[in-house]
Amino acid sequence: MNSTVSRDLAVFLENSPTCFHAVDNMKKALLDEHFTQLEENKKWTLQPGGRYFVTRNDSSLIAFSIPETEMKGMRIIASHSDSPTFKIKENPELEADGKYIRLNVEGYGGMLCAPWFDRPLSVAGRIVIKDSASGQFISRLINIDRDLVLIPNLAIHMNREANSGYKYNAQKDMLPLYGTLSAKGTFMDLIAKSAGVTADEILGHDLFLYNRQKASIWGASEEFISCGRLDDLQCAYASLRGFLAGKRQEYMAVHCVLDNEEVGSGTKQGAASTFLYDTLTRIHDCLGYTREDYLIHLADSLMISADNAHAVHPNHTDKSDPANRPTLNGGIVIKFNANQKYCTDAMSAAMFRDICRSADVPVQTFTNRSDMAGGSTLGNISNTQVALNTVDIGLPQLAMHSPYETAGAEDTGYLIRAAEEFFC
Repeated sequence: MNSTVSRDLAVFLENSPTCFHAVDNMKKALLDEHFTQLEENKKWTLQPGGRYFVTRNDSSLIAFSIPETEMKGMRIIASHSDSPTFKIKENPELEADGKYIRLNVEGYGGMLCAPWFDRPLSVAGRIVIKDSASGQFISRLINIDRDLVLIPNLAIHMNREANSGYKYNAQKDMLPLYGTLSAKGTFMDLIAKSAGVTADEILGHDLFLYNRQKASIWGASEEFISCGRLDDLQCAYASLRGFLAGKRQEYMAVHCVLDNEEVGSGTKQGAASTFLYDTLTRIHDCLGYTREDYLIHLADSLMISADNAHAVHPNHTDKSDPANRPTLNGGIVIKFNANQKYCTDAMSAAMFRDICRSADVPVQTFTNRSDMAGGSTLGNISNTQVALNTVDIGLPQLAMHSPYETAGAEDTGYLIRAAEEFFC
């Protein structure tokens, strides 16, 4: 089963070069399962037993299933759709030495820079046009599905200290080569052609670089999977699989995927936004529940904040906590932090462990070394809008924030099983 899961995950990752594509692929999966798409700017009509989803900004999605009988509370899994990369700036072309055309980019999120060099890259994202008939603004997905650009390293002969450590300058070192001078003025035409429009019809764009290297399932027993965007599309994929497989009878089941976690979540579609709060309260209003009913349901709910976790690195074992040391294929990781970078506490950890025990899924724990600051995730940020018992979990991985990350081939299946049990 897990080899099948890994292959399916690989297809999902390869077909999701940006957050917009990931959400679009999840939309298609939900529509195939007869979920109804709702729009935030239109009236909602909801029924017990109904299944629905809504998106915001084309990059965040909330799917939910309403029980046939009285709602006991809510079961929510929240993950994120974005990954560290480089965003194409406005006026994207830069000439170099009268011979080359580069693309003008800026970093999105805290990426590892070195792995971006000397590998084929391309551009994907969305453009926005105005429909002449309706006057509405329309998003169109873009994926230049070929090797298009590359960021060349500076030769060792010109930087003898390159292997002794190097501080990358985003404006100088990280600009991708697009073509010779003959390519000048063609980039936006290329983008427009892929969307079936003209360049002057494009009124806005959110375009990003992505790594073209295909996913690989490897190792002595094919126990590892490597691909771009495992953080956090591995969790988003597993959450969706478990959500669709679950019975979803006792609680309102919610599959929530939010954007912009890698840059702080402070956007209209991020965890700090009102998207989850707006959706949950609107559902309650449409079903005839009172404000007090919503608060009661919230108190009887659990949210799993699912964002990948650091595994012990085989070459840097000293970077991990002495006692809490997740390994690839060792199971789902529960994340703890005394300063609340993660929102797991004794109650939410106990609730999640009980779910994993019922699903026969192994569990590991992660804390940072006490002398090393760690990252945060969307759980505690989301709790500022929707406060409920929340556990921070993830799947163990190596090379987090590289354009080619590595995880365990078994662990995706573990989260699918736990999510299916969770969405009872």
